[in-house]
Amino acid sequence: MAVTFRELLNPRPTAPIARVTDPTERRAIVVELVIVGVLTFAFSAIAAALSLIEAQLSGGIGNSTVALNPSRSDLGWIDFARQLMSAIRLFAIGGLGAYLLWRSGIGLDRVGLGRWKPRRDVPAGLGMAALIGLPGLALVAIARALGLNAHLVPSEVDGVWWRWPVLILIAIGNAAAEEIVVVAYFITRLRQLGASENGSLAASAVLRGGYHLYQGVGAGLGNIVMGLVFGRFFQITARVWPLVIAHAVMDVVAFVGYALLHDHLAWVG
Repeated sequence: MAVTFRELLNPRPTAPIARVTDPTERRAIVVELVIVGVLTFAFSAIAAALSLIEAQLSGGIGNSTVALNPSRSDLGWIDFARQLMSAIRLFAIGGLGAYLLWRSGIGLDRVGLGRWKPRRDVPAGLGMAALIGLPGLALVAIARALGLNAHLVPSEVDGVWWRWPVLILIAIGNAAAEEIVVVAYFITRLRQLGASENGSLAASAVLRGGYHLYQGVGAGLGNIVMGLVFGRFFQITARVWPLVIAHAVMDVVAFVGYALLHDHLAWVG
């Protein structure tokens, strides 16, 4: 689908969502947004900002280490159970966003969550992963060199048999939770409240950047850029599955790739 520069700056939604004008319904949406935000990514953004401030006051974010998927127990089977619970929770967060939209009368196909189309969604997702992932690696290296990012440890490297499948499951869960809630749910609700396409896009991107601040300023800025690209894609195409695929691919490469090649990835830290 060809998109002009003007359409890129001011897109017309493929599946327009009507603005809610009834005061009671608007209040209900605001309350719902607050509750979902506290339970998911808005509160995480506040916690991430506090972590960044703490790291800066304790010697600088560049001197800190952040484990993205740390072990949850010294006992293997408890670690496995907790990691699995973490993955299930991520899928539940994505399911919550989809359910709330569906329960309010918005068909899931209108917000990009209808039947997925492998022939279209998979190539688009892989293309988005390359578009964001490859420059993202360069940004990580630059931010780390400038002391703007923490030393990142994407995964444990203990080699237990269940580590890789659980990491893949967590990567897919991350992708589903973030893209469904931060893109499809959040932008749709802001549309209902009357926000412009550019305004809702900016809010979604800033939220995405905010809950990654615990990794450093570079990670926050990089994820804002990712949020702008992913959010605009959603606004133009009304498709979320390519975003889930792209995000999952990037996380799988980061998590499993680090576990396999950590001895050669000193530049990440």
